[in-house]
Amino acid sequence: MSLVKVKEIIGISEKSFDDALLQIVKQISSQKQNVSGIKIIGWTVDIKNGQISAYKVDAKYAYSWEKELHE
Repeated sequence: MSLVKVKEIIGISEKSFDDALLQIVKQISSQKQNVSGIKIIGWTVDIKNGQISAYKVDAKYAYSWEKELHE
């Protein structure tokens, strides 16, 4: 039997949606070695003075929890 745990995370970038997603990948990869996938839930932006000030990617990621329990 295997178990998979799912967590939600928001990546934020002043550059682009791609960079916000890259921030997510970098963060979870540095914390977990057993990530099996990412699902994008939504894309949003912050606006200041009529300009985009931040790009945000809301995502869920899954990782093998069983491996974590046995380490």
